[in-house]
Amino acid sequence: MKKFPLHLQIFVALIFAIIYGIIFPTNYSLTEKSYKQLVRTGLAQVYIENLRNLKGHKFSSQNEFLGAIRTILPEETTIKYQSQIIKAAYHNKPVKSVSWMGDIFLRALRMIIIPLIFSSLISGVTGIGTGSNLGRLGLKTISYYLLTSTMAIITGLFLVNVLQPGIGADLNLSQQVEGLVEKQRSLGETLIHIVPDNIFIAFQENDMLSVIFFAILFGFFITRVKEEYRNALNKAFNAIFEVMMKITMFIIIFTPLGIFGIVSKVVADQDDLLNLVSRMGIYMLTVFSALSFHFLIILPIIVRFIGKARPYRHMKNMSPALFTAFSTASSGATLPLTINAVEQNSGVSNKISSFTLPLGATINMDGTALYECVAALFIAQAYGVEMTFIQQMIIVLTALLASIGAAGIPMAGLVMITIVLTAVGLPLEGVGLILAVDRILDMFRTATNVWSDSCGAVVIAKSEGEVLLV
Repeated sequence: MKKFPLHLQIFVALIFAIIYGIIFPTNYSLTEKSYKQLVRTGLAQVYIENLRNLKGHKFSSQNEFLGAIRTILPEETTIKYQSQIIKAAYHNKPVKSVSWMGDIFLRALRMIIIPLIFSSLISGVTGIGTGSNLGRLGLKTISYYLLTSTMAIITGLFLVNVLQPGIGADLNLSQQVEGLVEKQRSLGETLIHIVPDNIFIAFQENDMLSVIFFAILFGFFITRVKEEYRNALNKAFNAIFEVMMKITMFIIIFTPLGIFGIVSKVVADQDDLLNLVSRMGIYMLTVFSALSFHFLIILPIIVRFIGKARPYRHMKNMSPALFTAFSTASSGATLPLTINAVEQNSGVSNKISSFTLPLGATINMDGTALYECVAALFIAQAYGVEMTFIQQMIIVLTALLASIGAAGIPMAGLVMITIVLTAVGLPLEGVGLILAVDRILDMFRTATNVWSDSCGAVVIAKSEGEVLLV
């Protein structure tokens, strides 16, 4: 009997998860258990007593629940304890019964990211050999990333000017966002932090750029030691990488179950999805159209005419990683599957994939950079601010730089938007306009990010004379 392909398993799991989430939507209600949880968070007793006025009330959406909270708690208290209150009131037993599979799946992927990248990069760099080879490969990789990110931003810029989704946008949809400015990191700061002051802390905090820098440095200087040490270290890191790939293959088996747990919760937690889409439809259409054009047209053209490979064959090979990227909205968590698909399905050597893919998952964000450009101009249009050609060029440049500078930062997409808005003097409160649909669009832009990384690996492998399976 023919084995059911993994990408079809993931696709079926995705469909069933959407249906499951729609059938079992999340609601919010405060119970005695909720109040006990809030006591442990440090919320003052007087506010907990105020919240008792909501006991027995059931709210079908998070926005409706937060609206009720704001009427009985001070604004600063609501902002400070919002996430804890929502967690305490969260009620969805059917989804909780399956979402744990998604949590374990993501934890397993994150568990292997650092050892996989570290061993893979060192193995790849030692395989590259001389410093000139490493420099040539690095130049090709960075050039590809800058080219595709710029093309993605220009695509978004064109469509947002043509469709103008912000004209007449409903400002009442705006949601409050706190703590983004504090998380900003400039490009200069990012470049400084590439060099870790403690590599073990970088491992612990999943600081990808620092880990990549140290791994490249370590791998390069392995080639500079005595032959007996070089051979021993080569064998050791090649062996570690092989073990990590075996663990990766084992985790990949459970991808459909993990995807089901993740997506069912995402869908169930959406507040009135149909109404949201109808009110933000033009904005979502603009982002989706721009991402689709970059995903289906621009990147395949680059693969076909620059990489001399078959792009849609490669896309089919990448489908397990792309579905996972879409479901998890995390290119970092998807990295083990990306490496596996690029090497096993498309035939790219470990020497190329181990260098280009970890770097790409950290700094190559075509989909996210495109999204920042569209979002910034949407906010400008919504507030009635006319953006000159010079200001739009500043948005393009800032979005490109921010796509590098945002690497490794929590809430990277939203943080990047605040950087772009600040560069052209737009109100940071505008982030609240797009927050409601950010999670949905994040899934599409992450899949685009991963697809661009994989296309880069193919193009660079071909330029190095490798014979691929695409």
